[in-house]
Amino acid sequence: MLAASGWFMHPIRVRYQETDQMGVVFHGNYVTWFEIGRTEWIRNAGYHYKAIEERGLLLPVVDLHCRYLLPARYDDTVLVCTRVADFSPVRLTFESQIRRVTPSEFHAFELEANAQLPGELLVEGGTKHVWVNTEWQPARLNKVMPELYGLLQTKSTLAK
Repeated sequence: MLAASGWFMHPIRVRYQETDQMGVVFHGNYVTWFEIGRTEWIRNAGYHYKAIEERGLLLPVVDLHCRYLLPARYDDTVLVCTRVADFSPVRLTFESQIRRVTPSEFHAFELEANAQLPGELLVEGGTKHVWVNTEWQPARLNKVMPELYGLLQTKSTLAK
C-alpha cells in the first residue's frame, strides 16, 4: 500500500434539516458528508465518479469508521477534510475529518498531508473501498485506469 495524499477541504454550511430534536447534526449526516468529501477530492484531482463508472469501475464501501467528538449545529460553517490515506491497485482508503471553522476559513482549498488542519475537530473517521467491475468482481485500477492509478501515486509522492 502507498500512503497519504494531501487534504482537500470542502465547505458545508449546516442546514436546518440536517439537525435533530437536540439541535445538533444527526449522526448519519456525517457519513453523507464523508461521501461528499470523497467525491469532491476526486473532482479536485481532475476526475469525476461518473467518468470512472463509465469506464466500468465501481468503488463500494467495505468498511466505515466514524468517531464523534463534538456536535455541529445549525448554521455552523464546517469543512469536510478528505485525503487518501492508503491505496493499492485494488483498495482505496480515505481519511475524513469534519471541522468547524470561522467564516474566513470557509472555502475549498488543498493542504499538504502533514499540514495543520484549520478549525475545531468535530468528527473523524474514514472509509475503505475496493475496486470492482460492473459484475462486482475485483478489478485492478492500474490495469483498467492506469492514468488514475498514476495520479494517486503522484499525489502520494507529493505528500511525503
